[in-house]
Amino acid sequence: MRVRYKPWAEDYLKDHPDLVDLDGQHAGKMSDWFDKVQPIHIEIGSGMGQFITTLAQQNPNINYVSIEREKSVMYKVLDKVKELQLTNLKMICNDAIELNEYFKPEEVCRIYLNFSDPWPKKRHTKRRLTYQTFLALYKQILAEDGAIHFKTDNRGLFAYSLESMSQFGMYFTKINLNLHEEDDGSNILTEYEQKFSQKGSRIYRMEAKFHHQ
Repeated sequence: MRVRYKPWAEDYLKDHPDLVDLDGQHAGKMSDWFDKVQPIHIEIGSGMGQFITTLAQQNPNINYVSIEREKSVMYKVLDKVKELQLTNLKMICNDAIELNEYFKPEEVCRIYLNFSDPWPKKRHTKRRLTYQTFLALYKQILAEDGAIHFKTDNRGLFAYSLESMSQFGMYFTKINLNLHEEDDGSNILTEYEQKFSQKGSRIYRMEAKFHHQ
């Protein structure tokens, strides 16, 4: 997704330190940032925030963290959080490679990866959010029974992710090869998903966990 630069976005985000972490001030203290101690679910690459704000609104007993590196996109998440007056959603503006700086071991119960950049060129494989480097980070911060929920419209990325996770020693509790045809009504659409599914794009989804000795 090509992002149009918004020069005012950073100042807008800075004006809301109660909701947005721009410089790591809550690193290692994420649970303390919320009003209540509750299970933490995170979304990496939240885009415009429709998915995670809907989840937060529907599940007040869960704390959510939106992770988005683009300030010119994150302001849209902030707009939705303010409009809905959500107290159980915070935002981190940083890259996913810094995850273990923010979250303690086993502090996160679920990770959502929705329509991540597929990085289709082979030389960019290490940038994929299901590459082994990122899987190692997820394993570190996920609780023992924690899960990764993954959605994409990119068949190549889905196939790669299944293989990468299997090689890493993960197992799958659910796999959907055509989510919208199999949907039980519980699926929450992202803005991207809504746009492309209307054009007939197939949506792939899976849930995965790590084996623990």
